[in-house]
Amino acid sequence: MFNYIFRRLLQIIPIVLGITFLSFTIMYFAGGNAVEILLENQGLAVSQEVLNQKIHELGLDRPFLVQYFDWLIGFFSGDLGRSYVSGNDVFAVFTSKLPATIILTLISLLLTLVISIPLGIYSALKHNKLADYIIRAATFIGNSLPNFFVALLLIFIFAISLGWLPAISSKIGSSGLSSLSLKGALLPSFTLAIAMSSKYIRQIRALILDELSKDYISGAKARGIPKASILIKDVLKNSWLMIITLLALSAGDLLGGTAIIETIFQWDGVGKLAVDAIEMRDYPIIQMYVVWMAFIYLFINLITDLSYVFIDPRVKLNMDRDDERA
Repeated sequence: MFNYIFRRLLQIIPIVLGITFLSFTIMYFAGGNAVEILLENQGLAVSQEVLNQKIHELGLDRPFLVQYFDWLIGFFSGDLGRSYVSGNDVFAVFTSKLPATIILTLISLLLTLVISIPLGIYSALKHNKLADYIIRAATFIGNSLPNFFVALLLIFIFAISLGWLPAISSKIGSSGLSSLSLKGALLPSFTLAIAMSSKYIRQIRALILDELSKDYISGAKARGIPKASILIKDVLKNSWLMIITLLALSAGDLLGGTAIIETIFQWDGVGKLAVDAIEMRDYPIIQMYVVWMAFIYLFINLITDLSYVFIDPRVKLNMDRDDERA
């Protein structure tokens, strides 16, 4: 198993290098425009002389490979440069937004599990009955509605009409997480959970129905094992691999920042940071965001694969066999 983990970690290195090289290439060819927009935003006259001076200050007049390797060396040493707009350290700016995104991710995933697992199981157990049709119709509507519409609908109902929750979320200030409001996280979290739950309920329903149709379930029923015991010990246990895979994919999306939702609710996470950076052509921030997205997906995929070992012993057996062959 340790050999398997080591091989996976080695595979990550060329992938990350390839992603950083491609993203840096895109930033390089758009760099001149970024400086021009930066000077305009600062209210400075964009003459060619001023433009050339600023490009030289930022080191954008050096050869492409020199710039890339300088950035790569800085990346491994924790120095990712400074923001073109604020002048602050890129790594510090980015990490200051991560807690908000992590909180939103955890609450959204928790709400999704609380909603989707009971409803998915109940829908499967009430197969082709009225309750099943109602749940399936609700999930169809949930899948059809775009996130921004759901966000505006929830704001209208719970913030404007009822006044129960704030429409605009609290931001992270110099005090860190203390300025975050749990109430402020509920509306964006519910918005994300509604869309994810609609997909999860259908997947869980299909998984449960598939497991219930297998021969070992019929055998367990014939031996007089209670239905609840069969459902918890057998059916759900065999369904966790797929549920964890779905959770991993959703976690990657959420940790990358849900730009539209964070912008609507003014949730000060990495998604909103990325949108603001794109609008301002703040390429060092954008580059950091691309690297973060690459890392988070690779890391979550690795953690997901390793979690299979604790759920299904057959996965560990296959890993051990791969290690022996290697």
